[in-house]
Amino acid sequence: MPRAARLLSLAAALLAAGATAQPTYVNAVIPGDHPDPTLTRIGDDYYTTGSSFNVTPKIYHSTDLVHWRVIAQPVSAAWELYDDRPAGGVWGGHTVFHNGQYWHFFGLDPNGRQMYFVTADRVEGPWSEPTRMIVPPGERGFGVDNSVFIDDDGRWFLLTKNGEAFNFLVELGDDGQPNGVVLDLSWLNPEPELPYGWAEGPVMWKHDGYYYYSFAQHLVGNQYVMKSAVQGAPLSDDPAAWETPRILFEGPRGAFSTPNHSSPAVTTPNGTSWVISQSYDASRSSEWQALGRQGVLSQIGYDADGWPTAQYPNGPEDAPDLPSSGIPWTVPRSDSFDGAEVAPDWSFLGYTPDDTYSLTARPGWLRLTPTGGRTFPATPGQNTVIQNAAEKAYSLVTRVDFDPEDSEDEAGLWTFNGPETLVAKVFVSSDVGDVPAVVSFFDDAYTGVAPLEAEGPVWLRLHRNGHDVTSAYSTDGLTWTDLSTVDVSRMDRHQPVSEGGMDFNAFTGNQQGLYVRGEVPADFDLYVYRDAYAPIPAQYPSNYNGVTPSASGALGGIHDGDWAMYAGVEFGGPGDGGDDVDYPFAPEALTVEAAGTVGGTIEVRLDSLDGPRIAEITVGPTGGTSTYETFGAEVDAISGQHDVFLTFSGSGTGALFTLRSLTFTPQALDTASDDAPRPTASLAPNRPNPFGMEPTTIAFSLDAPGRVTLAVYDVLGREVATLVDGVRPAGTHAVPFSGAGLPNGLYVYRLTVGEHTEARTMTLVR
Repeated sequence: MPRAARLLSLAAALLAAGATAQPTYVNAVIPGDHPDPTLTRIGDDYYTTGSSFNVTPKIYHSTDLVHWRVIAQPVSAAWELYDDRPAGGVWGGHTVFHNGQYWHFFGLDPNGRQMYFVTADRVEGPWSEPTRMIVPPGERGFGVDNSVFIDDDGRWFLLTKNGEAFNFLVELGDDGQPNGVVLDLSWLNPEPELPYGWAEGPVMWKHDGYYYYSFAQHLVGNQYVMKSAVQGAPLSDDPAAWETPRILFEGPRGAFSTPNHSSPAVTTPNGTSWVISQSYDASRSSEWQALGRQGVLSQIGYDADGWPTAQYPNGPEDAPDLPSSGIPWTVPRSDSFDGAEVAPDWSFLGYTPDDTYSLTARPGWLRLTPTGGRTFPATPGQNTVIQNAAEKAYSLVTRVDFDPEDSEDEAGLWTFNGPETLVAKVFVSSDVGDVPAVVSFFDDAYTGVAPLEAEGPVWLRLHRNGHDVTSAYSTDGLTWTDLSTVDVSRMDRHQPVSEGGMDFNAFTGNQQGLYVRGEVPADFDLYVYRDAYAPIPAQYPSNYNGVTPSASGALGGIHDGDWAMYAGVEFGGPGDGGDDVDYPFAPEALTVEAAGTVGGTIEVRLDSLDGPRIAEITVGPTGGTSTYETFGAEVDAISGQHDVFLTFSGSGTGALFTLRSLTFTPQALDTASDDAPRPTASLAPNRPNPFGMEPTTIAFSLDAPGRVTLAVYDVLGREVATLVDGVRPAGTHAVPFSGAGLPNGLYVYRLTVGEHTEARTMTLVR
């Protein structure tokens, strides 16, 4: 069966398997910075959004409340009032369906902190231009951190908050504007006592005849909820109509210990109720505060008196009994830039005119043109498309075509903190001699420079493993040269508020993506979020059950029946154009680094626990819990971006082993059609394999004389040996390789003859 047909068959199997939801989940279900979340159920679909600040806002869609995917951007970065300041821009956001259309309400920080709305016939858009909401005469104003409540009788209200003591329910007319009716709840948090701090981020819902009004003490304080005193009573602003607020969350606190700014509760068809809240990772002093206020999912229970409670997020939770409909786990999505419009997964940073980016100027490439913006016009222009820096480990890859004129011109990959004051990046530019070069950079300092010997596109990679970020480049995307590894922990931690205002790291969270800076546009061929062919640190699973992440730099606590999932792994293969190849690689094998005295089996599946099985690895005893060895297996054909599930099995009730990393071995795809002439060279499997006690033999055949390169690489893509580099006659050639001086593990050997490249794997075991 041709490769394209095999991959299409696999895709069909994945779609069939994707309808099964996960039985459990861990928070955050929406990783990265997602503050002030709201939640709306419309039929069998759920939507969430919230504050985005300087980043273009997004609407997320789900069918099971655990898996979320960006489907729309309700506010354009080209809107003339869009801000350029960190922590400026859009505050809050709530998407609802009312009077036969979709509405999205949001606040804008400048211009007196005003509220706006946009409308659409479809939630995916297109969305209208923003309409400013009119403040009723004599009212204080709306503020920005607000939400919408729609009552059973169709009346709808904007819940406003403009200062600690000013909570109002502003009734809206059919046109989305206030109709003059205002319910005054300012008695809730009176001055000067202010018993509930700011009482901010107000939301409302109705359940079993009671109204519920919920609010946050402040951005890391308690979440409170009050309910109407009488079941079935009409909505009222009389203090006697409400009972005293109570704290919503209870129980032991886990990794996300401060959930607040909770959404309205929604009730699913099976009768369970849920909220999404924001929470920092662990405490305010956590070394991962700058991931931002992440989206955590919690189930709501109601006692006999109608009071709602939720448990603090604390480890794997039972998931809602809802279908996932094949939506993947919420991490940044890879992109081949084959479409006509920029995917909604991408945001721009601040005000960005439409003419500064294009997918049509060079089909299959994203062209970014620097723009000076409005806030800092004296600095070199820049332009960027970004997604959340959502996790503690990922490996970004792009291929950029860029012709810099001087050292002010840059194009590449970057990640940066919310205040935009700390940046780690790898990019193409010019060095001091105006020679094109690849440069790595962190915190106002160059950390590596490599002159480019040839013109044309260059592959760039930014690999994060915890607080370490490694920059690398390649000319073919298969073999990589490291430029530097830097500790970026300052970017990841909370930092105090400066004298100039709110610019601490944690408030808006880190971002990552593609950028251009200076005067010259850049073309990007693709973007990869988690490269399958770079080591995936096992200690940072996206979702799991039973295992213990971050156990001495590895995944520990692995027992029979446990599982771990790594989201958004990109394998490459044919793109949207059928046999056209965007990321021209496919996996040949999977290796893991494991240690333990028992051992066991790892079953590898795609996209769900019962998805297609692509590999099975037997892990043997290594003689100790800190003695790591490499184990591997061949994998089935895979294409595209997938969530990779590892299910562990073994004998006994004790721990089986610990896992340090997993890496897929790449092979370059043959992009020729099935009817095209075959290459005039071929590479045979090495014999023996594994090897170590005696040399292995690598054989290759030539139909005609030609220049041959045969080299060996480790799993990081670094060349460790050159076995052949010269002209060889036609025929079959055998080359011995002993692996002398190399550690045990998996290695790639690659044959290059003219335009033909072929690679295989071998395992060294002594």
